[in-house]
Amino acid sequence: MLLVKTLRSSTFRLALIAIAAFGLIVAAIMAYVYVGTLAYVRSRVGDVGDHEGFTAMIELAMIAVAVLLAVLASLAAVLVTRRTVGRIEEINATSRAIMLAGLDQRIPLRGSHDEWDRVAENLNQMLDRIETLMGEVKQVSDNVAHDLRTPLTRMRGRLEKAYHAQRNGESDAALIGDTIADLDSVLGMFASITRISEIETRARRSAFRALDLAEIAGEVVELYDAAAEQIATRLSLSGDREVPVTGDRDLLFDAIANLVDNAIKHGRAGGQVTVTCRNAGDGAMIAITDDGPGIPAGQRDHVFKRFYRLEQSRYTPGNGLGLSLVAAVARLHGAEITLHDDAPGLTVQLSFPPCLP
Repeated sequence: MLLVKTLRSSTFRLALIAIAAFGLIVAAIMAYVYVGTLAYVRSRVGDVGDHEGFTAMIELAMIAVAVLLAVLASLAAVLVTRRTVGRIEEINATSRAIMLAGLDQRIPLRGSHDEWDRVAENLNQMLDRIETLMGEVKQVSDNVAHDLRTPLTRMRGRLEKAYHAQRNGESDAALIGDTIADLDSVLGMFASITRISEIETRARRSAFRALDLAEIAGEVVELYDAAAEQIATRLSLSGDREVPVTGDRDLLFDAIANLVDNAIKHGRAGGQVTVTCRNAGDGAMIAITDDGPGIPAGQRDHVFKRFYRLEQSRYTPGNGLGLSLVAAVARLHGAEITLHDDAPGLTVQLSFPPCLP
């Protein structure tokens, strides 16, 4: 079966064309040698003697060489093409298996470390990435369905109860207020998704300008100071007084605000939250540190995914989009985001590249 595919393949036809061209060149060289040899013999011995035997010997030798070259060339073309077609068939077979069974199939490697093995490795890595992304899409879809089901179910229940009850001004006003709050939560979720998508498509780089990161951090600390005082948490700002950075002020404000808000909510009640801004070489650094339970090491690679939440039951307030927005803002600004365990507590650090001229 493979031999039939080999003989029918375009690679084999190209190989035959190349061999034919090579054969014409060899035939021209052999003809030149043949004519030259006869001319040389005649020039040395003249027409005296019988040259027929000598001529027949040369012709036989040339025919034998030509046949041998043709056989060897054809065999080489078949072997090389068979190897190429074989590797292509492995890729095709894996592709068909993926279409029929799923993304868990991979192209087999032969361990030869040649260009075909490198192609197979790259395709397998691409399949790994696609499988990961598909898993994340499924997880996001499940999380969105769960997060939407709760407020929509509450709204339907309240509306159905109001529909069957007698009209009451105070009750109706409370129902309308609660329903509006749930709708605002749903709309806020979709607004966050839209904003993250906008950031990830780099649609807001036009707003980049020279900024003072310490000034932005100070405004965030001032905004959240009252919220920290309500749970007796000490919120403070430290570091350099001026930390230049190039970026979008609104996006940086939102990213830092999300980190500070998370630190206050998930830190220890009555604890300490510290925002530190420093110049780091030619770049800038901001770190938000709390003394709460932190994030388990096995989940730190997942917390920046959309709708991912450490609390898997998803009954606590929130939608798991805050850190996704922080990660999108960091990517847009070319910043590196890292998590450090302070035992107890967690430090989230954003390291920005040098300011643009």
